[in-house]
Amino acid sequence: MSRKPSAVLWDMDGTLVDTEPYWMAAETALVQSFGGSWTHEDALQLVGSGLIDSAVILQNAGVAMEAEAIVSHLTDVVQESLRTQGVPFRPGARELLRDLRDAGIPTGLVTMSLRRMALNVVDLIEFDAFDIVVAGDDVDNPKPHPEPYLQAAALLDVDIAEVIVIEDSPTGVRAGLASGALTLAVPHIVPLDHLGAHELWDTLDGRGAVDLTDLYDSRATATGAAR
Repeated sequence: MSRKPSAVLWDMDGTLVDTEPYWMAAETALVQSFGGSWTHEDALQLVGSGLIDSAVILQNAGVAMEAEAIVSHLTDVVQESLRTQGVPFRPGARELLRDLRDAGIPTGLVTMSLRRMALNVVDLIEFDAFDIVVAGDDVDNPKPHPEPYLQAAALLDVDIAEVIVIEDSPTGVRAGLASGALTLAVPHIVPLDHLGAHELWDTLDGRGAVDLTDLYDSRATATGAAR
C-alpha cells in the first residue's frame, strides 16, 4: 500500500489560481500613473516574489510611494478584479484539492500575497479547502527562503520531509527545495526546467490524490526516507 504524504502545501498565485494577469495589469497601471513604462518582461521578474521585494522594484520603475503603500494598493486592485471578474482557478487545481480533502490528506496554502487576499481567495472556494494559511505578512523571510514552508509544516505539526510542495515559479520551487519538502513544479508563466524540482508536471488537470501519493511513495522508497 502506498504511503501518503503527511501534508500537501500549495502556492496560490499561478498554482491554485491564475491571478498573475491581475497582478500584471495592476502593476502596469500603477507604473504608468507615475509616467513610467512596465513591460511584460518587467512583470515576469516579480512572479513568485515577496511583495515588499516587488514594491522596491516598482519604486525603481518610478512609483513614488512607500513600499507598504504599494503592496496595499496592488492587493486592493487585485481583490477588486477577483470580485468583478471571478476567481480563475488553474486547470485541475480545485479538483485535486477536493480530492486531497476527501482522501484525508492535510493541506496548507503558502503564499506571499497578503493574508487578507489569501483568505479572500479561500472564502471563494466552495468547500473547506485548507487546514492552515501562511501568507506574506506572516513571515519575516519571503520565498525563496524556506521559512514560509517550514512555518506551514510546524503549524500542521508534520515533518517537512514528509510534505509535498506544489509551485509554479522559480522563487517558489527554490523555497520548497530549501525547506526539504518534496517539491513538485507545475510551470505556468515561466519555465521551471533545470531548477532541481523533484518532479515536473505540465498540468494538474486529471491528477488526483493517488497521483501525489504515488509520487511521494516512489520518492520516499527511492531515498529510504519513508518511515
